[in-house]
Amino acid sequence: MRISTLFYTIKQGFANIFRNKWFSLASVATIAACLFLFGLFYAILTNFQNVVKTAEEGVSVTVFFDEGISDEQIQEIGEAIKKRTEVREVKFNSAEEVWDSFKEEYLGEYADGFTENPLADSANFEIYLNDVSRQSALVTYLEMMDGVRQVNKSEVTANTLSGINVIIGYVSIGIICILLAVSVFLISNTVMIGISVRKEEINIMKYIGATDFFVRSPFVIEGMLIGLIGSVLPLVCIYYIYVNVIQYISERFTILSGLMNFLPVEVIFKDLAPISIGIGVGIGFIGSFATVRRHLKV
Repeated sequence: MRISTLFYTIKQGFANIFRNKWFSLASVATIAACLFLFGLFYAILTNFQNVVKTAEEGVSVTVFFDEGISDEQIQEIGEAIKKRTEVREVKFNSAEEVWDSFKEEYLGEYADGFTENPLADSANFEIYLNDVSRQSALVTYLEMMDGVRQVNKSEVTANTLSGINVIIGYVSIGIICILLAVSVFLISNTVMIGISVRKEEINIMKYIGATDFFVRSPFVIEGMLIGLIGSVLPLVCIYYIYVNVIQYISERFTILSGLMNFLPVEVIFKDLAPISIGIGVGIGFIGSFATVRRHLKV
């Protein structure tokens, strides 16, 4: 494509928006509204996922050893556990460390009456997982290992957190599908009106030798511009709303802010901005391209 043709195509794309300004405005408003709701849900779900992830990081599996097991055997068990893909971190707690922690938490000054460690066989590995949904597979493996006496797990907690992650995934997919359907429908209508308005002009262009690409490109550019504008506007609104809401909650509801660690706006927008712009431009392209192919029969 020559530079002059490229500039002509972009110019005509802008011109099409202003020719059908009311329909273009309706399409921009719809995309902006959809992406605004998407952005709000994304910010909420991302913060909620952060809370779930933080909770998952605290879920651990504890492995206790057979009585009389040697330090070499314990070390071998630890190395085998670290090689598992489910495992994020393995922490060894000696019997002395377990007893010291128990004394400090439960006995206090009454612990002076003990001359020997009553928890001599309580040495263990504390295992933290990358994904709690894979806990059952790891537990099955651990229970079959030689030298392992007992495996303590948080099955209810793991299943609950895994279920929450699944629900979050389904909600996200549902929102995106609704967004795509509504936005593509409106952009298709806008482009179709633009084609009908310029039907005679397009016929003349075709008669004098204009290619299909040359005729169709302005309408595709129009759809992409509508999608771009419709995605940038809600991002600006969400940015200021998120910053002000987080600041308001931090100042007025200190208990809530202490329980829930909100993500910084930069972290939210690192993924939200490219995703929203990509969705906006993408549905603009898909809606306009499909409509042009279907209705531009000249």
